[in-house]
Amino acid sequence: MRRLILTLGLLAPVAIHAVAQPVAAQPATVRAEQPWARATAPRQTVGGVYVTLTSPVDDRLLGASSPVAGHLEVHEMTMEGNVMRMRELTGGLKLPAGQAVALAPGGFHVMLVDLKQPLAAGQVIPVQLRFEHAPPVDLQVRVAPVGAKGPGVAPSGAQGSGMEHAH
Repeated sequence: MRRLILTLGLLAPVAIHAVAQPVAAQPATVRAEQPWARATAPRQTVGGVYVTLTSPVDDRLLGASSPVAGHLEVHEMTMEGNVMRMRELTGGLKLPAGQAVALAPGGFHVMLVDLKQPLAAGQVIPVQLRFEHAPPVDLQVRVAPVGAKGPGVAPSGAQGSGMEHAH
């Protein structure tokens, strides 16, 4: 009995010490809502992925990958007068804590570059988003018809995607 008490007396500080150690915090996960893409024309080599991202802490969307394209880039599209400009955000896209950031036609988007085959309406493509702090987010992106204005939103008579890719 004396050995048992002595052994427990020696182990008690170890058990208390183990419990008192701080646990490393897991990085906050970015919420991704309503991911979608537009169908592309037969010889079109680029496409766009749109999604709304909300991070609980300040973060950045740094990049993405998908087996359907050679590479993906985070882009911004702006109008300067009557000229549409598109550029890669080499430093990533800021995601302010708690604020939804919409990646949508005519603004921020993930550009699919060097498509391996055209995107077809109804198809679902895998895309992985990478962030500065948060763990990667895997998306299943549904492809909407050519000219669609959003996920599940029918095109308004447009024949093309309205998106030209130029730098």
